[in-house]
Amino acid sequence: MRDLIKMVVVLAVICTTSGVVLSYVNTATEAPREYQYIKFVQEPSMKAVLSDYDNDPIKERIKLVVGENEEGNPIETVVFPAKKGGKTHAVAYSATAKGYHDLIEVMVGVDPDGTLTGISIMTHTETPGLGARIEEPEFTDQFQGLDVDTAKLSDEGGQVDALSGATFSTAGVIAAVGSALEQFPQIKKETF
Repeated sequence: MRDLIKMVVVLAVICTTSGVVLSYVNTATEAPREYQYIKFVQEPSMKAVLSDYDNDPIKERIKLVVGENEEGNPIETVVFPAKKGGKTHAVAYSATAKGYHDLIEVMVGVDPDGTLTGISIMTHTETPGLGARIEEPEFTDQFQGLDVDTAKLSDEGGQVDALSGATFSTAGVIAAVGSALEQFPQIKKETF
């Protein structure tokens, strides 16, 4: 019986110590992980959808609350303003939607009129050769110049042609872009 109690106490000490160490490591690495995500995931996508700016959108990024989730917690988005001569002429921010396998994260660039300057696929886990074709310029270039009414599939009255064999992936990108454009009026009030 004594050995059993000793094992339980040792196991409890090991688990508690591990939990404290992991919590500390998570807290200590939060800022570097955020920087890595911005530098290597968001920045290339932001540069793909914004052009002709003389500021540093990464340094001037703004965190905005754009709504609440099902639990009532605030939903934040990071907005990258593109400025020319001190005046914001476009913004870039991301939105997500469910694709075939998992979430597809899309960076959108929007001008003050609500017209897309472009989109870039940031992250996805779609099937290589099928759904992964959402990254190809033949697909993403279709979105340039569209707005909330035209950034839909051509079957639904929009101007975007679906990828053959990648219906769910295409629908995921359309849903993410639509979600981003729905958030734009609130973002516009805060940034322009």
